[in-house]
Amino acid sequence: MKKIGLFIGIILLVACSSARFVDSWKNKEIISFEPKKMLVVGIADNLAARKILEEKLKNALIIRNIYAVESMAVLDNGFTGSKKNEEEIDEMVKKIADEGFDTVVITSVKGVDERVNYHTEYYPTIGDRWSQFGRYYYWNQEIYYTPRYYNSYKVYNVETVIYTISQDDSKSLVWVGAFNLADPQTIIASVNNYVNNIIKQLEREKLIKTLR
Repeated sequence: MKKIGLFIGIILLVACSSARFVDSWKNKEIISFEPKKMLVVGIADNLAARKILEEKLKNALIIRNIYAVESMAVLDNGFTGSKKNEEEIDEMVKKIADEGFDTVVITSVKGVDERVNYHTEYYPTIGDRWSQFGRYYYWNQEIYYTPRYYNSYKVYNVETVIYTISQDDSKSLVWVGAFNLADPQTIIASVNNYVNNIIKQLEREKLIKTLR
């Protein structure tokens, strides 16, 4: 679980890595979403990684005229460095609300899937390799003799959630988005990829303005 908690140290990577939108939910009761001051939170115990994600998302929101602040500028390391009970978290929410924040966007890893990629460049056309048992066996024996026939990789299931901080709890949850990040390998590129996917989806669902 700690490795999952290192979220951004792993999410921040990309060679052949890519972020893919999976699903989302939008609160239909919220007709107009116009945050005045948004807190950007990344759940991670890797401080450098968390900082990169929060800054990238903050900057993407700011250029869309949303006043956003990364949590590392608001929540001290003492708070995020240990597990808190509900009462302590309620106090934290009150504190940031008192500081003028009306919205929070929070990102975390929800799980990791192991995947296997099968290399097929050794095969002829489908018709040739399926025509006879002998030919089929001949081509498929590469499975035994090709060291890199199988290539395993990880897919990280990442979730971003937006809340309003208000007295009306029924309208506090604004939006939930689920994304898959495949085979992450480098920091900056993966963060950019992930943040771009979040922003594009929020634009599609008309929660934030599209840049012209």
